Amino acid sequence: MTLYEDLKWRGLIKDVAGEESELQKILDGEAFSFYWGTDPTADSLHLGHYSSLCMAKRLANAGKHPVLLCGGATGRIGDPRPTAEREIISDEAVNNNIKGIRAQVSRIVPEAELVDNYDWMKDYTFLNFLRDIGKYINVNYMLGKDIIQRRLETGITYAEFSYMLMQGYDFLHLYQEKNCIMQVAGSDQWGNITTGVDFIRKVLDKTAYAFTMPLILDPTGKKFGKSEGNALWLDKTKTTPYAIYQYLINTDDSKVLEYLKVFTFLSKEQIEDIYAQQQAAPETRIAQKTLAYEVVKDIHGKEEADNAVNVSQKLFAGDFKGLSVNDILSGMKGVPTFKFTEELPLVDVLVNNKIASSKREAREFIKNNAISINGEVVNDETKVVTKDMALEGKVIIFRRGKKKYFLAEV
Repeated sequence: MTLYEDLKWRGLIKDVAGEESELQKILDGEAFSFYWGTDPTADSLHLGHYSSLCMAKRLANAGKHPVLLCGGATGRIGDPRPTAEREIISDEAVNNNIKGIRAQVSRIVPEAELVDNYDWMKDYTFLNFLRDIGKYINVNYMLGKDIIQRRLETGITYAEFSYMLMQGYDFLHLYQEKNCIMQVAGSDQWGNITTGVDFIRKVLDKTAYAFTMPLILDPTGKKFGKSEGNALWLDKTKTTPYAIYQYLINTDDSKVLEYLKVFTFLSKEQIEDIYAQQQAAPETRIAQKTLAYEVVKDIHGKEEADNAVNVSQKLFAGDFKGLSVNDILSGMKGVPTFKFTEELPLVDVLVNNKIASSKREAREFIKNNAISINGEVVNDETKVVTKDMALEGKVIIFRRGKKKYFLAEV
């Protein structure tokens, strides 16, 4: 299977600048340089960015040279959002964010050459930019872009309106300085990408290539990579590897084949075999388990992936020994939670927090070995629950029966 055929099978080519047959020749031909960019809006990338990193890695594995741009200049302006103006980020925050993102990209795509558009924009005067770049783009052309159209009713500042000129110039600059003949991005960047292709044609009389990947969505139509509205970060100090594993292992059956194609480097034959096993025995969730393991392994390494599997198995068995509180909490999202502020007899804790409906029922649960604290069965009706039972001084875990958990926050 050629590179182009593999990308098509995985559903990774959406929009193409120019003829797709030409794109196919370039992808399946000799080595070339391409670029993907992101703005430093945070000090870490999140799981939503991961499909782009996977694409960069796929092309690199096929012998192409990835140039990954972190937009110190464009990040100071802000890509227009469909809803409202972005807040301006301080110079200090931008520089700190770039540092964090560079470290992640270097780890995940070690072949990448890292660049920052602030290096070539910081000394470019406004007058020269208008003369060199502004003269080549018609305002009507800019108004025709989808993202601009969506903002006209609510209003858009000149700064964000000009963003596409800056990103378009990035492509022109990298074409000239790095021989980047191709740009790859998510489909929401289509307007900015084609502006760069047009710059290269008008200024240099050269042909550049570009394609977008479809945005990856969850079953509800929301952008992939967010859990309960919160981003799942690639920085493990912000989101534990187990939290990512847990998110992916809960992937809906309707999406798991798509995600295996997009987010793993397993071959077509391997993915089809796994999916066939999944369809034959969906209760095993082999596709979800494979997806979760492969993604965590690629982002954080085999040791963290193995640990995530171990955490998952221990939580399922109710064995909390050796687990961090962060991993426990990641695995118990949605579990009923209550505040624990003072020492109380176990019977009172159970009744006060609706773990048991009455003191009689609470005693019955305890007598029948149906109550455990932090994974240890308790059969002493006179047991007193104290704050020093809290794991890492933070939570006490109660279980009733085999599966009903409750968390007490200290």
